[in-house]
Amino acid sequence: MAEAERIIGTPDIPDAEGADGAEPQRPSEGTEPPRGDAKGAGPARGDAEGAEPAEGGPATGDAATGDAATGGDAAVGGRRRKKILVLLCVAVLAYLLDLVSKTIVVAELEHRAPVEIFGDWLKLEVIRNAGAAFSFGEAYTVIFTAIASVVIIVIIRLARKLYSLPWAIALGLLLGGALGNLTDRIFRAPSMFQGAVVDFISPAHFAVFNLADSAIVCGGFLVVILSFKGLDPDGTVHKD
Repeated sequence: MAEAERIIGTPDIPDAEGADGAEPQRPSEGTEPPRGDAKGAGPARGDAEGAEPAEGGPATGDAATGDAATGGDAAVGGRRRKKILVLLCVAVLAYLLDLVSKTIVVAELEHRAPVEIFGDWLKLEVIRNAGAAFSFGEAYTVIFTAIASVVIIVIIRLARKLYSLPWAIALGLLLGGALGNLTDRIFRAPSMFQGAVVDFISPAHFAVFNLADSAIVCGGFLVVILSFKGLDPDGTVHKD
Protein backbone atom coordinates (compact mmCIF):
# COMPACT_ATOMS: atom_id res chain seq x y z
CA MET A 1 0.00 0.00 0.00
CA ALA A 2 2.78 2.38 0.84
CA GLU A 3 4.48 1.45 -2.40
CA ALA A 4 1.30 2.17 -4.37
CA GLU A 5 0.93 5.61 -2.80
CA ARG A 6 4.55 6.37 -3.66
CA ILE A 7 4.02 5.45 -7.30
CA ILE A 8 0.69 7.36 -7.74
CA GLY A 9 1.85 10.41 -5.79
CA THR A 10 -0.15 12.93 -3.79
CA PRO A 11 -1.68 15.92 -5.73
CA ASP A 12 -0.25 19.35 -4.88
CA ILE A 13 -2.54 21.78 -3.03
CA PRO A 14 -2.25 25.48 -4.24
CA ASP A 15 -0.96 27.88 -1.64
CA ALA A 16 -3.63 30.45 -2.52
CA GLU A 17 -6.34 28.08 -1.27
CA GLY A 18 -4.99 28.28 2.23
CA ALA A 19 -4.86 25.75 4.80
CA ASP A 20 -8.61 25.36 5.08
CA GLY A 21 -9.07 24.86 1.34
CA ALA A 22 -11.07 28.09 0.79
CA GLU A 23 -11.20 29.41 -2.79
CA PRO A 24 -9.56 32.80 -3.51
CA GLN A 25 -11.86 35.85 -3.66
CA ARG A 26 -12.76 37.05 -7.12
CA PRO A 27 -13.70 40.66 -7.94
CA SER A 28 -17.41 41.23 -8.11
CA GLU A 29 -18.92 41.51 -11.55
CA GLY A 30 -18.79 45.11 -12.97
CA THR A 31 -15.97 46.18 -10.66
CA GLU A 32 -12.78 47.23 -12.45
CA PRO A 33 -9.67 45.76 -10.90
CA PRO A 34 -7.08 48.26 -9.72
CA ARG A 35 -4.47 49.23 -12.25
CA GLY A 36 -0.86 48.37 -11.80
CA ASP A 37 0.81 45.17 -10.75
CA ALA A 38 4.03 44.06 -9.26
CA LYS A 39 5.85 46.36 -11.67
CA GLY A 40 4.27 49.41 -10.00
CA ALA A 41 1.17 51.40 -10.68
CA GLY A 42 1.35 53.50 -13.85
CA PRO A 43 1.00 57.30 -13.75
CA ALA A 44 -2.47 58.81 -13.88
CA ARG A 45 -3.76 59.67 -17.33
CA GLY A 46 -2.75 63.18 -18.21
CA ASP A 47 0.29 63.28 -15.92
CA ALA A 48 2.56 61.59 -18.43
CA GLU A 49 1.22 63.46 -21.45
CA GLY A 50 0.67 66.73 -19.61
CA ALA A 51 -2.57 67.91 -18.07
CA GLU A 52 -5.01 69.54 -20.49
CA PRO A 53 -5.77 73.22 -19.77
CA ALA A 54 -9.05 73.88 -18.05
CA GLU A 55 -11.87 74.96 -20.29
CA GLY A 56 -11.94 78.75 -20.54
CA GLY A 57 -8.35 79.14 -19.30
CA PRO A 58 -5.75 81.35 -20.96
CA ALA A 59 -4.53 80.19 -24.35
CA THR A 60 -0.86 79.46 -24.86
CA GLY A 61 1.49 78.93 -27.77
CA ASP A 62 0.08 79.23 -31.29
CA ALA A 63 -3.43 79.75 -29.98
CA ALA A 64 -2.38 82.86 -28.05
CA THR A 65 -0.48 84.19 -31.08
CA GLY A 66 -3.51 83.63 -33.31
CA ASP A 67 -5.82 85.41 -30.88
CA ALA A 68 -3.46 88.40 -30.70
CA ALA A 69 -3.25 88.61 -34.49
CA THR A 70 -7.02 88.38 -34.80
CA GLY A 71 -7.46 91.13 -32.22
CA GLY A 72 -4.96 93.35 -34.05
CA ASP A 73 -6.73 92.88 -37.38
CA ALA A 74 -10.06 93.69 -35.76
CA ALA A 75 -8.65 96.90 -34.26
CA VAL A 76 -7.22 98.01 -37.61
CA GLY A 77 -10.48 97.19 -39.37
CA GLY A 78 -12.39 99.19 -36.76
CA ARG A 79 -10.17 102.23 -37.34
CA ARG A 80 -10.73 102.02 -41.10
CA ARG A 81 -14.50 101.71 -40.71
CA LYS A 82 -14.58 104.82 -38.50
CA LYS A 83 -12.69 106.85 -41.12
CA ILE A 84 -15.00 105.62 -43.86
CA LEU A 85 -17.97 106.60 -41.72
CA VAL A 86 -16.53 110.13 -41.36
CA LEU A 87 -16.04 110.31 -45.13
CA LEU A 88 -19.64 109.26 -45.77
CA CYS A 89 -21.05 111.69 -43.20
CA VAL A 90 -19.12 114.63 -44.68
CA ALA A 91 -20.14 113.62 -48.20
CA VAL A 92 -23.81 113.27 -47.30
CA LEU A 93 -23.82 116.61 -45.47
CA ALA A 94 -22.17 118.43 -48.39
CA TYR A 95 -24.52 116.77 -50.88
CA LEU A 96 -27.69 117.56 -48.94
CA LEU A 97 -26.70 121.19 -48.35
CA ASP A 98 -26.06 121.62 -52.07
CA LEU A 99 -29.27 119.86 -53.10
CA VAL A 100 -31.50 121.77 -50.66
CA SER A 101 -29.93 125.14 -51.52
CA LYS A 102 -30.39 124.57 -55.27
CA THR A 103 -34.00 123.49 -54.78
CA ILE A 104 -34.78 126.65 -52.79
CA VAL A 105 -33.07 129.14 -55.11
CA VAL A 106 -34.61 127.60 -58.24
CA ALA A 107 -38.07 127.82 -56.70
CA GLU A 108 -37.66 131.32 -55.22
CA LEU A 109 -35.04 133.23 -57.20
CA GLU A 110 -34.85 131.93 -60.76
CA HIS A 111 -36.02 134.42 -63.41
CA ARG A 112 -36.01 137.19 -60.85
CA ALA A 113 -33.75 140.11 -60.02
CA PRO A 114 -30.58 139.28 -58.03
CA VAL A 115 -30.86 139.43 -54.25
CA GLU A 116 -28.20 141.60 -52.64
CA ILE A 117 -26.58 140.11 -49.53
CA PHE A 118 -23.72 142.60 -49.05
CA GLY A 119 -24.52 145.28 -51.57
CA ASP A 120 -22.67 144.71 -54.83
CA TRP A 121 -20.05 142.56 -53.11
CA LEU A 122 -22.22 139.45 -52.77
CA LYS A 123 -25.47 138.61 -54.50
CA LEU A 124 -27.70 135.60 -55.05
CA GLU A 125 -28.32 135.20 -58.75
CA VAL A 126 -29.48 131.96 -60.37
CA ILE A 127 -27.79 130.93 -63.60
CA ARG A 128 -27.59 127.59 -65.44
CA ASN A 129 -24.03 126.46 -66.06
CA ALA A 130 -23.42 123.77 -68.69
CA GLY A 131 -19.66 123.75 -68.07
CA ALA A 132 -17.40 122.95 -65.18
CA ALA A 133 -17.00 124.85 -61.94
CA PHE A 134 -17.09 128.63 -62.29
CA SER A 135 -18.69 128.39 -65.78
CA PHE A 136 -15.56 126.99 -67.41
CA GLY A 137 -15.86 124.87 -70.58
CA GLU A 138 -19.59 125.11 -71.25
CA ALA A 139 -19.20 123.23 -74.54
CA TYR A 140 -17.93 120.07 -72.85
CA THR A 141 -20.79 119.09 -70.56
CA VAL A 142 -20.63 115.35 -71.33
CA ILE A 143 -16.87 115.28 -70.72
CA PHE A 144 -17.24 116.95 -67.33
CA THR A 145 -19.99 114.49 -66.47
CA ALA A 146 -17.62 111.60 -67.24
CA ILE A 147 -14.82 113.25 -65.24
CA ALA A 148 -17.10 113.66 -62.21
CA SER A 149 -18.05 109.99 -62.44
CA VAL A 150 -14.39 108.93 -62.56
CA VAL A 151 -13.58 111.12 -59.54
CA ILE A 152 -16.34 109.45 -57.54
CA ILE A 153 -15.04 105.98 -58.45
CA VAL A 154 -11.47 106.92 -57.48
CA ILE A 155 -12.62 108.26 -54.11
CA ILE A 156 -14.54 105.05 -53.41
CA ARG A 157 -11.45 102.97 -54.22
CA LEU A 158 -9.25 105.13 -51.97
CA ALA A 159 -11.69 104.60 -49.11
CA ARG A 160 -10.64 100.93 -48.90
CA LYS A 161 -7.25 101.91 -47.43
CA LEU A 162 -8.31 105.04 -45.56
CA TYR A 163 -6.89 105.46 -42.03
CA SER A 164 -6.42 109.25 -41.87
CA LEU A 165 -9.09 111.56 -40.45
CA PRO A 166 -7.99 114.66 -42.44
CA TRP A 167 -8.05 112.62 -45.64
CA ALA A 168 -11.51 111.30 -44.73
CA ILE A 169 -12.78 114.89 -44.45
CA ALA A 170 -11.07 115.98 -47.68
CA LEU A 171 -12.37 113.03 -49.68
CA GLY A 172 -15.84 113.48 -48.16
CA LEU A 173 -15.95 117.09 -49.38
CA LEU A 174 -14.81 116.05 -52.85
CA LEU A 175 -17.31 113.19 -52.99
CA GLY A 176 -20.26 115.30 -51.81
CA GLY A 177 -19.46 118.15 -54.20
CA ALA A 178 -18.95 115.82 -57.16
CA LEU A 179 -22.24 114.04 -56.44
CA GLY A 180 -24.07 117.37 -56.14
CA ASN A 181 -23.02 118.65 -59.55
CA LEU A 182 -23.33 115.20 -61.12
CA THR A 183 -26.96 115.06 -59.99
CA ASP A 184 -27.62 118.30 -61.90
CA ARG A 185 -25.88 117.00 -65.03
CA ILE A 186 -27.90 113.78 -65.01
CA PHE A 187 -31.39 115.03 -64.10
CA ARG A 188 -31.67 118.69 -65.07
CA ALA A 189 -32.50 120.26 -68.44
CA PRO A 190 -31.79 120.21 -71.29
CA SER A 191 -31.27 116.41 -71.27
CA MET A 192 -29.93 113.51 -69.28
CA PHE A 193 -26.14 113.58 -68.78
CA GLN A 194 -26.07 117.01 -70.44
CA GLY A 195 -27.91 118.98 -67.78
CA ALA A 196 -26.84 122.46 -66.68
CA VAL A 197 -25.61 122.93 -63.11
CA VAL A 198 -27.45 125.48 -60.95
CA ASP A 199 -25.11 128.25 -59.75
CA PHE A 200 -26.33 131.07 -57.52
CA ILE A 201 -23.53 132.55 -55.34
CA SER A 202 -22.30 135.64 -57.17
CA PRO A 203 -19.40 137.58 -55.56
CA ALA A 204 -18.30 140.85 -57.16
CA HIS A 205 -15.67 140.44 -59.91
CA PHE A 206 -15.80 136.65 -59.62
CA ALA A 207 -17.56 133.71 -61.27
CA VAL A 208 -20.92 132.47 -60.03
CA PHE A 209 -20.76 129.15 -58.16
CA ASN A 210 -22.71 126.89 -55.79
CA LEU A 211 -22.13 124.95 -52.58
CA ALA A 212 -20.96 121.86 -54.45
CA ASP A 213 -18.22 123.92 -56.10
CA SER A 214 -17.25 125.25 -52.67
CA ALA A 215 -17.00 121.71 -51.26
CA ILE A 216 -14.85 120.58 -54.19
CA VAL A 217 -12.49 123.56 -53.85
CA CYS A 218 -12.17 123.15 -50.05
CA GLY A 219 -11.55 119.42 -50.40
CA GLY A 220 -8.98 120.03 -53.12
CA PHE A 221 -7.09 122.59 -51.02
CA LEU A 222 -7.06 120.19 -48.07
CA VAL A 223 -5.67 117.40 -50.28
CA VAL A 224 -2.87 119.71 -51.46
CA ILE A 225 -2.01 120.67 -47.86
CA LEU A 226 -1.95 117.04 -46.72
CA SER A 227 0.25 116.10 -49.67
CA PHE A 228 2.74 118.87 -48.87
CA LYS A 229 2.84 117.67 -45.26
CA GLY A 230 3.58 114.12 -46.44
CA LEU A 231 0.45 112.53 -44.96
CA ASP A 232 -0.95 109.67 -47.03
CA PRO A 233 -4.56 108.38 -46.98
CA ASP A 234 -3.41 105.22 -45.16
CA GLY A 235 -2.13 107.35 -42.25
CA THR A 236 1.58 107.02 -42.97
CA VAL A 237 3.83 110.09 -43.12
CA HIS A 238 6.66 110.30 -45.62
CA LYS A 239 9.33 112.92 -46.11
CA ASP A 240 10.98 113.56 -49.44
